[in-house]
Amino acid sequence: MPAVRPVVGIIGNMNFINDYPVHAGGLSNSAAVAEVAQCLPLLIPSDPRFVSVDELLEVCDGFLLTGGRPNVHPEEYGEAATEAHGAFDRSRDAITLPLVRACVELGQPFLGICRGFQEVNVAFGGTLHPEIRDLPGRMNHRMPPDGTLEEKFALRHAVRFAEGSPFHHLFGAEEVMTNTLHGQGVKTPGQRIEIAGWAPDGTPEALYVRDAPGFTLSVQWHPEWNAANDPVSRPLFEAFGDAARAFAAGRA
Repeated sequence: MPAVRPVVGIIGNMNFINDYPVHAGGLSNSAAVAEVAQCLPLLIPSDPRFVSVDELLEVCDGFLLTGGRPNVHPEEYGEAATEAHGAFDRSRDAITLPLVRACVELGQPFLGICRGFQEVNVAFGGTLHPEIRDLPGRMNHRMPPDGTLEEKFALRHAVRFAEGSPFHHLFGAEEVMTNTLHGQGVKTPGQRIEIAGWAPDGTPEALYVRDAPGFTLSVQWHPEWNAANDPVSRPLFEAFGDAARAFAAGRA
């Protein structure tokens, strides 16, 4: 009988299909979790009306904090909302921010992607820029408005890692090429947040939680795209899957 795979909760996003409200998750997220991390993907309806942090911690062995169009509400880091901050998903905020803090305390692994990367920073008291491209000297990190999905997720800039950081060790390189599809970015790092990777314009692109007992690697780009074949995405998801297996075995 085959062994049961560790369960990875994939944070879902509130969306609408023909005006019908749904909790959605990208196919590439599930593919990366199932085919590269070798875990069981479980889509989470990220709303405190339906799930609690305690229940999620009990059911899942790790979490994928996905990207999403809505942004973390600036009230979560002590700022007023403006038009530049875009759309929000307060229900997701209410689940993911305490979930991140609980995972760090328990040593339960998570992998943060794009919005998820920003959530990890905000969960520990960090702040965000509402629009990176409006800052002096910064490039436009947003998704190209036109083209195929392959063109939109194409590798667009380098990310340089701090020497000796977990990312440097994981990839065996101080610099890799990544895609970029985000408008917001880290302004000030939160407590215990270690920025360990930067785009050429200085935008933070990789972080982890200092002195955390579990896997907390988070990235501003989208490694779930073509994860099985990308030389940067594959080791990241493989390491995340190993962490979820170790956590599942530890509590079994």
